[in-house]
Amino acid sequence: MKDRTKRDGKGRDAKSRNGQSASAKGPGSRGAGDKPAGSKGRSDAPAALRGPGKAFSPSLSGPKVSKPARGPRPDAPIATEAKGRPEQGHAPETREAMPPLPPRRLWTGDKPAERVPVILETVADGNGEGAGYHLIDSGDGLKLEQYGPYRIVRPEAQALWPKGLDEAVWARADAVFTGDTDEDGMGRWRFLDAPLGETWPMRLLDTDFLGRFTAFRHVGVFPEQLAHWRWVKDQVEAAKTRRARPVRVLNLFGYTGVASLIAARAGAEVTHVDASKKAIGWARENQALGRAEELPIRWICDDAMKFIQREERRGSGYDIILTDPPKFGRGPNGEVWQLFDHLPGMLDLCRAILSPEAIGLVLTAYSIRASFYSIHELMRETMRGAGGRVESGELILREAGLAGDEPGRALSTSLFSRWIAHDE
Repeated sequence: MKDRTKRDGKGRDAKSRNGQSASAKGPGSRGAGDKPAGSKGRSDAPAALRGPGKAFSPSLSGPKVSKPARGPRPDAPIATEAKGRPEQGHAPETREAMPPLPPRRLWTGDKPAERVPVILETVADGNGEGAGYHLIDSGDGLKLEQYGPYRIVRPEAQALWPKGLDEAVWARADAVFTGDTDEDGMGRWRFLDAPLGETWPMRLLDTDFLGRFTAFRHVGVFPEQLAHWRWVKDQVEAAKTRRARPVRVLNLFGYTGVASLIAARAGAEVTHVDASKKAIGWARENQALGRAEELPIRWICDDAMKFIQREERRGSGYDIILTDPPKFGRGPNGEVWQLFDHLPGMLDLCRAILSPEAIGLVLTAYSIRASFYSIHELMRETMRGAGGRVESGELILREAGLAGDEPGRALSTSLFSRWIAHDE
């Protein structure tokens, strides 16, 4: 998982503290999808997603639009992004194998306290400006969402129940994703009228960014993560009264940088790592949109595992680590990531680079066939002897109706586990 610097001739990272990296190499995240790019976009969507209408396959570069707009239909579909994060499923011509991971570390001491199950809920977040988000309705394998000025329909396998609102409401959606219904399936967008511009403005937790139509049904932000972002924001702001230095946040598989911008705006120094240079470019567009170029963010295009291995050797330390890994992905040099193979080693490395004043370690897992207890017990073993508490469960979206003020059914989106240093 959703945020780099240029390598110099000696293999070092050329860094910049003002968020302008020397170069922008851009779902590694939910940065990588389960299928390589080039997978065919089948027309096996539910019947509600098919039919006449304006279709759109967004371009990877695409127009840069800062306000809702109608735009021309691009000439060709995207074929190089997965799980909503570009270029992650595409294997470069030159591949570099993932270096062997060190043996699993056997941490000693008592396991942290635990709290399970924990359900973290995202409800309507509108900021009162029409630029926020809420889940309007869901059912019959679909979900209807409000993203800023647009109502959008996308596949949702978890929505097994019938729709709550009339079909006439769903039929008035501004954009409908059609095509492969898999999480990382490739497809097209059908619009109510003329094709919309590729991007549009949004605002969550006082942070501006661009929503974006991609060829893999994702739209540049994962709103269920708002629960984690609020927690990070609260922790960073609270630490200002007890620390002489800013909180240091590491955002691995950072995608389009919304979490990084929220943390930096709250007062943190942020290092944002993603293997997709296109995602890094989008993140920097979001930074520019909010006139936030002076925020202390390092945008680093690198394989997440290699980066944290180097950070351990350097003796670097972070107070909060966010990690949102994909089930499968490739780094910028073709490094292969497999969640079940690499997650234990990645968490070991994350623990190793937590600072002595650490606040928390947050893990989110999408599209995996596992219980949250799997990552919960892994997190507790990884944090043996560290004290604190591990809480794990699911991230959910709560239906809120057309106006965003009518709480309805809960839609599960992902699993999470997080270690919190202070067991309050």
